[in-house]
Amino acid sequence: MRVLISGGGIAGPALAFWLHRYGIEATVVERASGPRPGGQAVDVRGAAREVVHRMGLMPQVRAATVDERGIATVDAAGRWTSRMPADAFGGEGFVAEIELPRGELARVLYEATRDHVDYRFGERVTALHSHGRGVRVELSGGGAEDVDLVVGADGVHSGVRALAFGPEDSFVRPLGGYIAWFSVPDPGDLRHWYLMYNAPGGLAAGLRPESGGTAKAYLSFTSAEPGLERLPVHEQQRLLADRLSGAGWRVPALLAAMPTAPDFVFDSLSRVSVERWSRGRVVLLGDAGYCGSPLAGLGTSLALVGAYVLAGELATAGDDVEAACAAYQDRLRDYVEAGTQLPPGGIGGYAPQTATMIRLRALSMRMMLHWPMKQVLAGQFAKAGAFDLPDYATALRAR
Repeated sequence: MRVLISGGGIAGPALAFWLHRYGIEATVVERASGPRPGGQAVDVRGAAREVVHRMGLMPQVRAATVDERGIATVDAAGRWTSRMPADAFGGEGFVAEIELPRGELARVLYEATRDHVDYRFGERVTALHSHGRGVRVELSGGGAEDVDLVVGADGVHSGVRALAFGPEDSFVRPLGGYIAWFSVPDPGDLRHWYLMYNAPGGLAAGLRPESGGTAKAYLSFTSAEPGLERLPVHEQQRLLADRLSGAGWRVPALLAAMPTAPDFVFDSLSRVSVERWSRGRVVLLGDAGYCGSPLAGLGTSLALVGAYVLAGELATAGDDVEAACAAYQDRLRDYVEAGTQLPPGGIGGYAPQTATMIRLRALSMRMMLHWPMKQVLAGQFAKAGAFDLPDYATALRAR
């Protein structure tokens, strides 16, 4: 079996890892010139921890983990208005026990697979042609491949999904906001805490600790205007500067550092929902097929668990690729449904519009550490682990 994977971030290399373990040939095409650095901090929680353990990569992942001791909201003067320690929910709260930069997790997965997976950077899928028992894939470099299965693991704005399933607006629902992530010099006073700030008008900013002398900044604003993520980078940054001008706290310093950041990323806050994740011999994985937006907080875990299940179903289904893709969705359906639900309040809870709502949000965060809110939230956080991983290795040995 030959599988072509579009997307070299988290989901694609994780799938390639398991395919290789099961003796399936994998090719990964990625439009970037190499593994992408930067991006928001990601976490590995719930069932995804067990996936990483079965990969044998937990030591590498833990070595890249950031010492992040909790999350706190601050006011314009920098005073903490609420806080939640990382251990408040057994390491499965807003800040998880295993938090690391997205680029670092991508690096770990790439290094674990590069010696036995065909990576083609600077390439993307431009056309798909189904024929008999396979798919002919045309690539931007002018070449073509005949493969048994094409996997779209290329994110919210998936090119494979557009080619095989239809236009983006059929599957992607903007939530009414935009966010940018980029690295800045460590200000030296975070004390290993993730600081979040809100200003009236749906404005948000934050700083997360990293290693190596940097911190990860984010800037965000609410807007119903579609398509701003497609603007050139300089226009995205001008838009952020205009929208967050006068927001207070450390926002002026973050805006000043933004133009020289080496890893600036800007995108819409959007949910992705695709009724059937496969069409013939094309299947979607991770954010391309199911995404609750960064507000839901389980994108990385869903990608890692999804990669494990898709590879296992392909390995155990023999030649019936389409049955394997159907089984992959059947197994994951409930887990994905729970994991892509927005938290209470949705984008309004993340970016309140008024000073009164900002104060109420801080109050609600303080209440989250006490009964009965603590019990309610514990149930919310537990959904990351609400999936029993199949043991595909045992099933294959028994055949």
